[in-house]
Amino acid sequence: MTYSDSFLTSILKRTKSIAVVGVSPNPVRPSYYVARYLSLKGYRVIPVNPGHAGKVLFGQTVQGSLSDIDQPVDMVDIFRRSEAVPPIVDEALAVFPDLRTIWMQIGVENPQAADVARARGVDVVMNRCPKIEYQRLFGELRMGGFNTGIISSRL
Repeated sequence: MTYSDSFLTSILKRTKSIAVVGVSPNPVRPSYYVARYLSLKGYRVIPVNPGHAGKVLFGQTVQGSLSDIDQPVDMVDIFRRSEAVPPIVDEALAVFPDLRTIWMQIGVENPQAADVARARGVDVVMNRCPKIEYQRLFGELRMGGFNTGIISSRL
């Protein structure tokens, strides 16, 4: 799938709250550092993982499901296998009447679930990472690749 930079930029600018489904409390997992990065960029990140419900990540209590969230969510970011996406999208559409975006992480695609969301007027991004797109679109990537924030003098 290809998405215009203006489409992705508009999503990242208008989004204030993100429910991250499948987040891990393990700091070496991509779901952890993506969610942490987004929280550091000012997004309210609501972690969702039934196996870790009740724990606190990024200043928010981990929720067991989207249905457990009692506040509005602009985006649902999915860190689950592609075949697990349809019930997540169905739940998101049922729980959040003002949902604006379903975002499926790198390697996650489900065209049928995407069609269901789009039919309800929700924007969909598949097989992309909001952290990477944020860095790319807002000037945080450098010539050598990712800006890790680490200065190394190794030769």
